[in-house]
Amino acid sequence: MRSPLTSRNTTTGIMQHQIVPAVPAKTRPKPFKRVAVLGAGAWGTAVAATFAKAGVPTRIWGRDGRVCDTINATGQNPRYLPDVPLPGSLRAMADMEAAVEGAGAVAIVVPSRSVRSLARQLAEYLPADVPVAVCAKGIEAETGLLMTQVAEEELGGNPVGCVSGPTFAAETALGHPTAATVAFPFTHRDRLDPDASPAVRMAVSLSTESFRAYVSDDLVGVEIGGAVKNVIAIACGMMTGAGFAENTRAALITRGIDEMKALAEALGGRRETVTGLSGMGDLTLTCSSPTSRNMALGLQLGRGTPRDACFDGRPVVVEGEMNARSVTDLARRVGVSMPIAEAVRSVLHEGADLGATFAALWARPIEAEPRALDLSFDHPASAGAIRQLAERFS
Repeated sequence: MRSPLTSRNTTTGIMQHQIVPAVPAKTRPKPFKRVAVLGAGAWGTAVAATFAKAGVPTRIWGRDGRVCDTINATGQNPRYLPDVPLPGSLRAMADMEAAVEGAGAVAIVVPSRSVRSLARQLAEYLPADVPVAVCAKGIEAETGLLMTQVAEEELGGNPVGCVSGPTFAAETALGHPTAATVAFPFTHRDRLDPDASPAVRMAVSLSTESFRAYVSDDLVGVEIGGAVKNVIAIACGMMTGAGFAENTRAALITRGIDEMKALAEALGGRRETVTGLSGMGDLTLTCSSPTSRNMALGLQLGRGTPRDACFDGRPVVVEGEMNARSVTDLARRVGVSMPIAEAVRSVLHEGADLGATFAALWARPIEAEPRALDLSFDHPASAGAIRQLAERFS
């Protein structure tokens, strides 16, 4: 079908008519009729609020019944997301079976170390055809599995994907413009009818006036970005806390992205995915603000605060701290060099001196940036680099 387009010739002033193809009508995928969000922490509450704002009936499950009661009574979660009003339609409950009953999709939003036990519990109640989106970022230490792979082992036949991107919980829940990636495997049927695919329906169910969801079929690339960025953020915090500025942070972010790409590709992901929201986007956010626990931990360590005194001695869970070991274990297993992640691991888990470790990182042999140019040679000022950087940390 073609439609006329009228325009004025700027030379003659005569109106001209052109025939151009009409723009085909956009498809309108259907959101899920109901979703359940498992995890009533800050990010879980923000995810549930986003579903509810999109008009999807939403239930949020939390282990602590008092948190659930407060959400229902006040429309807020003061323990984990203070001063953020939640949609009135959002219902909280401490009974997981009741929360997931009748749900067309489920989101798992708990720390990475809790994904396996929660997925095992969820399997008792969830029909096998209900899609599950994992919103935790990390690599399981004992197995080297990504979070979706952990969930798949426990759930069995459910379609499992993830949601990842540069998303601080409070800003998301407050309606600041935010974007993230929804990734699920695309079966042959999904490619024939993408509107009915779990990824597209999940993206539609999350999309509001302020939250914009993109779709991917590269689970590995999306998840590697989410796991590795926390480790690189700790490195950025360490160097910033030691007194270095924007040049240093920009270098760590850029080379950190390269480490992400190498690991993702080695595991079957696509390098281009790492340049998207779940990789470069999330890394930039996490490395740019002390709102990130990973950046905050690095800042304190770089200033000389002992680990047990960080966060005023409170037992704060920092995902990148745990992932520094699991990420590098996996990288070693598949033969990928990740010098920044290895430096963070050495400081956090092997008792290495922070200044000496980062001085050695900067004094490593010089390499070509494009991988196609395969070369390496000694840093001509390595001794000076080690001396200068070590002094700055002392």
